[in-house]
Amino acid sequence: MTAEKKQEGKIDMQAAMEVYRKLGTPGAPHKLLASMAGSWIARTKSWMGPDTPPMEWMGSSEQKMLLGGRFLQQEFAGDMMGSPFSGIGLNGYDNNTGKYVSTWMDTMSTAILYFEGTAGADGKTIMQTARYDDVVQGPMQFRSVTRIVDDNTMVFELYSTGKGGKEEKMMEMTYTRK
Repeated sequence: MTAEKKQEGKIDMQAAMEVYRKLGTPGAPHKLLASMAGSWIARTKSWMGPDTPPMEWMGSSEQKMLLGGRFLQQEFAGDMMGSPFSGIGLNGYDNNTGKYVSTWMDTMSTAILYFEGTAGADGKTIMQTARYDDVVQGPMQFRSVTRIVDDNTMVFELYSTGKGGKEEKMMEMTYTRK
């Protein structure tokens, strides 16, 4: 290989570091996530099926920004169907892909769900999707909608689509700042 060809494949480390610096700098989407930091009370409605009345339960959520304002961590605790329930989520915005990304894990499963999506035109709504191979229902698609109503209220909705192809609302959580 000629010296000329080797030069073409070389990476300008200074230029590469500048690209990484830009991509690693929090921006407006991260400010949206930061607006969700704080202590919250959550009123939850969950449906076991489309023709069943919702079960209602309460919980609390502590949310804080991590790593210099790049990620929002959520720790949730409550009782679901008479049993203790807790979960941890991480939410971010990937400047490289231009998408919101989230993970969720809780005491009802050993899985880690990975969500990805975009913001609504209103700048206060985040819509994401995830895939999951449910042990009972088989492959499923989840769709979540997080809507910031005002400085002290957020609503999170979770929908599922299973084998039948029909989307059903699974959960609605209304968060009120403590």
